[in-house]
Amino acid sequence: MSFNIALSGLQATTQDLNNISNNIANSSTVGFRSGRSEFAAIYNGGQPGGVNMMSTSQNFSMGGSLAYTGRQLDMGIQGDGFFVLNAQDGSTMYSRAGMFNQDANGYVTDPEGNRLQGYSVGPGGQLQTGNVTDLRVQSGALPASATTTVGLVSNLDARVDAIDQTETPFDHDDASTYHSSSTVTTYDSQGNEHALTQYYVKTGDNEWEVHYMMNDEDITPAGGHQLVFDENGTLTSGADFTLDVPDSITGGAASMSLALSYDKSTQYAADYNNSSLSQNGYTSGELNGIRLDDGGNLYGTYTNGEEQLQGQVVLADFSNPNGLTPVGQNAWAATNAAGQPMIGAPTTGTLGSINAGYLESSNVDTTAEMVNLMSAQRNYQSNAKVLDANSTMQQALLNVI
Repeated sequence: MSFNIALSGLQATTQDLNNISNNIANSSTVGFRSGRSEFAAIYNGGQPGGVNMMSTSQNFSMGGSLAYTGRQLDMGIQGDGFFVLNAQDGSTMYSRAGMFNQDANGYVTDPEGNRLQGYSVGPGGQLQTGNVTDLRVQSGALPASATTTVGLVSNLDARVDAIDQTETPFDHDDASTYHSSSTVTTYDSQGNEHALTQYYVKTGDNEWEVHYMMNDEDITPAGGHQLVFDENGTLTSGADFTLDVPDSITGGAASMSLALSYDKSTQYAADYNNSSLSQNGYTSGELNGIRLDDGGNLYGTYTNGEEQLQGQVVLADFSNPNGLTPVGQNAWAATNAAGQPMIGAPTTGTLGSINAGYLESSNVDTTAEMVNLMSAQRNYQSNAKVLDANSTMQQALLNVI
């Protein structure tokens, strides 16, 4: 009996050594989860029968440290969750290793060519959160977008004297016919730039008139545009205004209609200034980079300074991560024991966040593994000693006979 017990000890210790050596070998593997040998005593009718290794449990409760790499498509998960990968054979795998690149077709893949999964983007640029698919960065040029809104927040100097425009009509070439001006660049549907200049003329107490010039052409509509302020310098009238641009300026491009907003503009006894100046148009641009934010949103960056949402990385979580089966390539496969994957955007539900430009290190504690290695070696030697003693006793018995 003691012979078989010692043999079971040797076998279980060998399996434990395999597990320890695997942990040590993967101490530098990105996203690796260390394993622990779990033993159970064997009894036959109440009589001791030795030991066996029931299972190897993986340590998903402790994450690895995040190491900065600076590469935009490197991703480190902080918290719970797994990247979802579409393998080349069509199966789905789950991984903590965020080493991703773009392939020749723009798909985001790991080093083995497995495609990262995420939410796609619809024609209007909105995320389609019900559609999990291969993430892909569109390599085409970003088309020009015509300016439709212009926002200005300015302070008009309340201390200046009004100008009688009947006696002194506005002339953009004569600075004495207006008090201040500002220019904003706008774009037509073909991406051509057009400089829109606003000239401000104080016409009475708390009243101003705005004249508009574009490409040296006066495009102020009939009736003009008046800004009226109250006694506290707050804008009360003229905050929103629609300015139509003549086709003679846009040429072959589509007609332009600009929604101007002067909301929050003021009239105080201070020098004229612009605290905010914005417009929503841009010229065309070529893709020259990729950016990922902490919410997993993937953007393409373009030479015109614009960004376009390309998709969002999704994460998956399981009620029992220990039920996942390691399949190599720094990944796991789902099983019934793990439960159904709960898929969603980062930071939603129980899912962690994504750190762009970082990789999660292995959670192996090398010092602890070396201590475990010495313990396993001692156990192996002890069981081998039992076998040696048992063999000596049997030989002695045979010699007596």
